[in-house]
Amino acid sequence: MVNVEDRLSFFPALYRVDVNPELGMWFLYITIIALSILVYKLGFAKKLPILKSAVIYIFLIAGCTVLTFLAIFLPITEGLIIAALILVIYKIRLRREQAKGTI
Repeated sequence: MVNVEDRLSFFPALYRVDVNPELGMWFLYITIIALSILVYKLGFAKKLPILKSAVIYIFLIAGCTVLTFLAIFLPITEGLIIAALILVIYKIRLRREQAKGTI
């Protein structure tokens, strides 16, 4: 018999999805939404009208629903954290170069 607890990714194990699935999945879902919005804002967002931004965020949240189910056994949340860190480093370096005037 396979022990599910051993196969969980870090965040589902942290949120105890195997013990309390309803609350753990909500925490995982909110974490993935927050990280997805952060990655979108850091790397891809442009100035858009309110209605277009709302449509993008609705589809982003709908996509996070699928990602939440995949994140139980795959490192989706961890990948979003790494993507956010890389984009933060990129933004910091870009602003430094712009301040120096080399870009």
